[in-house]
Amino acid sequence: MSGKRGGEEMNIFAVMTERVRRFTIFDVKLVQGAAIAFALIIVKLIPDIMELDILWFVVMAVVLALRPMYVFLKSE
Repeated sequence: MSGKRGGEEMNIFAVMTERVRRFTIFDVKLVQGAAIAFALIIVKLIPDIMELDILWFVVMAVVLALRPMYVFLKSE
């Protein structure tokens, strides 16, 4: 799945970045809602996940938020 831009072949990350740039904030929120719904389905299918200590959820939230927050806050 590679496209051509300016005569050179693009890798998968460049293709996906180009496509994601077309998203509006509404599209991003819809994707977040779908991710939450998917997580709820997983929890419903495997209820033992909710027995994990809260610390694991906090660590996962911090680790997953590092790159987006860095990209959002860095100055150009």
